[in-house]
Order: sequence, then C-alpha cells, then structure tokens
Amino acid sequence: MKIKQRGATWRKKVSSSRRKSRKAHFNAPSHIRSIIMSAPLSSELRARHSVRSLPVRKEDEVEVTRGQFKGRSGKIIACYRKKYVIHIDRITREKANGATVNVGIHPSKVKIVKIKMNKDRKGILERKSRAKATEGKGKGKYQEEDVANQSETKQTPITDVE
Repeated sequence: MKIKQRGATWRKKVSSSRRKSRKAHFNAPSHIRSIIMSAPLSSELRARHSVRSLPVRKEDEVEVTRGQFKGRSGKIIACYRKKYVIHIDRITREKANGATVNVGIHPSKVKIVKIKMNKDRKGILERKSRAKATEGKGKGKYQEEDVANQSETKQTPITDVE
C-alpha cells in the first residue's frame, strides 16, 4: 500500500526508524548479507564490465582504500558474513601473546582489482550491465521526440458515423 502526501509517494512498510534499520541489518539472513558485503570495482574493471560494484568472494584480489592498511592489496582468504568482514592474506596483526591473526576489513573499504570469474559471476555481470544499458534509455519515460510523433499521428480523430 502506498501513502501519498505533498506530491511524494512512500511505501507504508518501509520504516525510517534507526532502531528498525539496525535490527534489519544485524539480523539479516546470509543471502542478504552477501549483497551488503559488496565492494566497488577498480576503474579498469568498471570500464570493462560497465558495473560499479560486486559482492566479494573468496579468491578475489582486492586493494584496501581506507584505514590503517590503506594501499595494501592481497587475495581474500575468507568472507566472514556473520561479522560483515573479509580476511585478506598478508594483512595480519600480532596479538599480545605473539600469535598472528587476520584483521577483519569491511568490504566497502576495499576495491576489487581482480575478479575470480565463474559461471554465476558472469551471469551477475551480464545482468547488471544489461540493466545499466537500459537505464540510459530513460526507463520507459517519454522523450520530447516521442510526444511529438504521437501528436502528429493523432491529428485526425476517428469517429463512428452511423
């Protein structure tokens, strides 16, 4: 159901409550978490595939763009969906007892440099690039030329004469 006020249309079921948004985020199921855990593509990959971002996957090569490890790159070892972090090889820290542990980095703070390609990934890239190609056409909105063409064809109205 949609509610209309002052020219704008809102969906009734979508809440702008901070509490509800946080609850939805932290209680999200795994298949939604994978979409939340998306990272932008490098400018070269973006130009090649005409896609802005992709969900990260094990064995993708990424470069850290924010934080203490900015500029460092490596391959993804693990995608920890429960904690919304990824572990990257060679990005570790030493614990107080001397053990080394992987540092968790949020996928939005990295960019994908090399994609681990498989059948599903190719399908995602094709679907997203196709959507972007149709988006430039105006998503079914009328252009001035279309309106002009319609008005030319409707000049003589057809009436039933008995």
